Amino acid sequence: MKRKRSQLIIATTLGIILCLATGFLSSRITSEAIPIWYNGLNKPFFSPPNWLFAPVWSVLYLLMGIAIGRVWYYGRRHRWGKTALYHFIAQLIFNGLWSLIFFGLRNPLLALIVIIILWILIERTIYWFRVVDKKSAYMLYPYLIWVSFASLLNASILYLN
Repeated sequence: MKRKRSQLIIATTLGIILCLATGFLSSRITSEAIPIWYNGLNKPFFSPPNWLFAPVWSVLYLLMGIAIGRVWYYGRRHRWGKTALYHFIAQLIFNGLWSLIFFGLRNPLLALIVIIILWILIERTIYWFRVVDKKSAYMLYPYLIWVSFASLLNASILYLN
């Protein structure tokens, strides 16, 4: 029993590290563009203050890491577990890609396309996570809600600029 628990802890720890590393790399691109480019954009009335993004994303990456660790552990011997992992990795790539395109390339139009693909990939990831471990699927709902909000914000910034 202790061995299984330690394997779950290791899988979860690796998942958290993977997600936080993605967030850290994205934040490097983002932090450089905020004072130079992002602050000069016209933003909608519902745009949150800049300081809010880091704590929200930190919590989301933590939840994502726990979720992927659980799916990795519980689904590692099943085809649908591997499918869930592939969807998760794909959405994580698009997560980082969005920051690179929106902030790095300063291209809200292409970023909107990427975030729509990201939203679809998150939805599919939730579906496959639910097959493996329902708790893991539930942990991704705040992420889906935040990306829905970010999509609206992205579209609004594109429209206003």
